[in-house]
Amino acid sequence: MDQRYSKAQFASILGIIANLLLAIIKGVAGVLTNSKALIADAFHSASDVVSSFAVLIGIRAARKPPDPEHPYGHGKAENIATLIVSILLIIVGFEILLDSVQSIWDRTTQQTSIYALYVVIFSIIAKEALFQYKYRLGNKINSPAIIADAWHHRSDALSSVIALAGIGLSILGREYQITFLQYFDPVAGTLIAVLVMWMGFKLGKDAVNVTLETVLDDDDTEHFFECVLKVDGVKRVDTLNARTHGSYVIIDVKISVAPEITVDDGHAIAARVKERLMDDHEEVQDVYVHVNPYH
Repeated sequence: MDQRYSKAQFASILGIIANLLLAIIKGVAGVLTNSKALIADAFHSASDVVSSFAVLIGIRAARKPPDPEHPYGHGKAENIATLIVSILLIIVGFEILLDSVQSIWDRTTQQTSIYALYVVIFSIIAKEALFQYKYRLGNKINSPAIIADAWHHRSDALSSVIALAGIGLSILGREYQITFLQYFDPVAGTLIAVLVMWMGFKLGKDAVNVTLETVLDDDDTEHFFECVLKVDGVKRVDTLNARTHGSYVIIDVKISVAPEITVDDGHAIAARVKERLMDDHEEVQDVYVHVNPYH
């Protein structure tokens, strides 16, 4: 658990530093090269700073041990952070959509410098690298907040692609006197804005489902059943319910044991069931075992 937390914390801090530097670089370059697309992209990177902070707060809260007010731990804190990130994605996507539609409506064009292209290309490479790193890490350590933050990096990379198209077509249109090329940017911007909002909706939906403690289906719990039945003294698994609690799983299981054994023996079997489930399955945070007499 400590190793998982350390990796998640490092990824969040790395994201904060990278996004802050990219926001400053793109913002300054946007002003110097007279590129509104690059300035807007800088604000998108700045929103990633906020999302990475939300994730960092979430994973720190999730690391806290159970207490009387939170007997099942604080694992849902990561999903609350995920929900915050998803809302940010929807807001940013909506803002991009409005800006794109407004540009088409007003028929505005920009006279930008070619140096803005270099900055955007650098941003795309950096953001895609961050996405690949965080997405793989998030799946490896089972962190929904890190995965959500990875998709926010991908959305920023897509935003930079829009800026690249807009700046490139603007330069081409100016060089070859082809005015309509300059409107490809806002048209593509509307498509990417819809994609960004869809990402936010999907992540938010997944976060809400986990927050509501979704019970795993039979296929996902079959290996838990098999694990319990291997414990010496377990005659039958009466019921087994496994529910998500943030990035980990809580299991409630009822087992049947021989009716002639003592209470101490039954308690020992229950303890072995819990130990076996938690040892064999890293995602299992806690197990509650009820013992019934076997008939």
